[in-house]
Amino acid sequence: MSVRNLEPKAVWNHFADLNAIPRASKKEEEVIQFMMDFGNKLGFKTFNDEVGNVFILKPGSKGFEDRPTVILQGHIDMVHQKNADVEFDFATQGIDMIVEGDWVRANGTTLGSDNGIGVSMIMALLSSKDIDHPPLEALFTIDEETGMTGALGLKGGVLEGKIMINLDTEDDDEISIGCAGGVDVTAFKTPDMENTPAGTKTFKISVNGLNGGHSGMDIHKGLGNANKIMNRMLWKMRESFGLRINEVTGGGLRNAVPRESFSIVSVPEDKVDAWKSEFNSRAAVIKSEYVSNDSGLHIGYEETATPSHVISEKSQDSVLAAIYATFNGIYRMSPDITDLVQTSNNLAKVTLTSDKFEVLCLTRSSSDTEKFDLANSLTAAYEPAGFQMDLSGSYPGWTPAPKSDLVEMMKGLYVEMFEEEPNVMACHAGLECGILSTNYPGMDMISFGPNIRGAHSPEEKCQISSVNKSWNFFLEGLKRIK
Repeated sequence: MSVRNLEPKAVWNHFADLNAIPRASKKEEEVIQFMMDFGNKLGFKTFNDEVGNVFILKPGSKGFEDRPTVILQGHIDMVHQKNADVEFDFATQGIDMIVEGDWVRANGTTLGSDNGIGVSMIMALLSSKDIDHPPLEALFTIDEETGMTGALGLKGGVLEGKIMINLDTEDDDEISIGCAGGVDVTAFKTPDMENTPAGTKTFKISVNGLNGGHSGMDIHKGLGNANKIMNRMLWKMRESFGLRINEVTGGGLRNAVPRESFSIVSVPEDKVDAWKSEFNSRAAVIKSEYVSNDSGLHIGYEETATPSHVISEKSQDSVLAAIYATFNGIYRMSPDITDLVQTSNNLAKVTLTSDKFEVLCLTRSSSDTEKFDLANSLTAAYEPAGFQMDLSGSYPGWTPAPKSDLVEMMKGLYVEMFEEEPNVMACHAGLECGILSTNYPGMDMISFGPNIRGAHSPEEKCQISSVNKSWNFFLEGLKRIK
């Protein structure tokens, strides 16, 4: 079954159109033009700002012209991730979507429902001719996934509305009213290499098969981090068997829990048998630790050609120690909101090659001071190993306003429509609302959306019935804003 035949058809058809366009973060030229063409073809005022955000303004429908203007916001970039065994070029190919029961997923890649479904709901409303709604200011931001530069670059005075609906959350029973801020932490140093010792055999070690996921929304699930697992495998064996590392490459984007890591290591020939036995023993222990939530974890090796160079022994030891000391996961739970992660870190990417030594983290927190406290602890781990540190892309969190007019109205509407209380909550992901409120103070904001699972990973899927539920909630909410 084609996604174009799913209900609501207007939403799914816009999603199919959007998913045909390459839209990696920081490479949004095509999708920006796509959105500009979309607005212009509808005949609405359409423009973009100097950073690339797209604005489409639609007057209120008949009888709703004098209602308060509502800002509708979503981001047009998506996370590009694929399984290692999948051949796919995100720069030239559209997403290959598959319908399975009540879910839509992609064929071995991320789906782009984060935030493509939210964007498509806004597009469906803009292109509609028979839906009642107030005046609309649609804001499509760029680069949400790798720095939020679109939101950060949005200037005050462009938007007139005082009410905003963000459509970028992933559980349809939730109304989000707050989120975490974040900062990118990067450690880097010049590679320190030397000749590979004689009399060694070389192996490629693979850590893969992990679920991965969103480094904010999924950080509480205890998912395996491929970079931490790889470093754990290397740490003791470099001490016991004289293992020497040629390279380590693991993870990808900062906001994705890393699913895969690969390394090239050389072992003295007279210790290979003992190394293999120890490797298999340690791999079995680690796999048993993750059997409940990462049952597909694979840790293995295969013999490969011996490289000419390895990381110097001194540098190897200090770098592995720094990575081992890197905090990963939940740093602190919120003392004020039940079950909310307040502060966390994701050890997102490790690159140790002859070209560069680099480690990328994303530190999140709803407390700015605690966010930088954790970032400073990472600095304390890497500077003694000779790394330079860069803390960049910091963005603020979104402070909840649980008693606002918009929140109270939408909460009551949810109960009326679905006969149960919604989960009015803050989330640990980095929504753009907090940033936008800095240049538009006092704006009444909420965020909601359909059920999305496995965002930022090739396991990403979006629930069909939930899209219909969120769509109806969205439309009815707009009618009641006065």
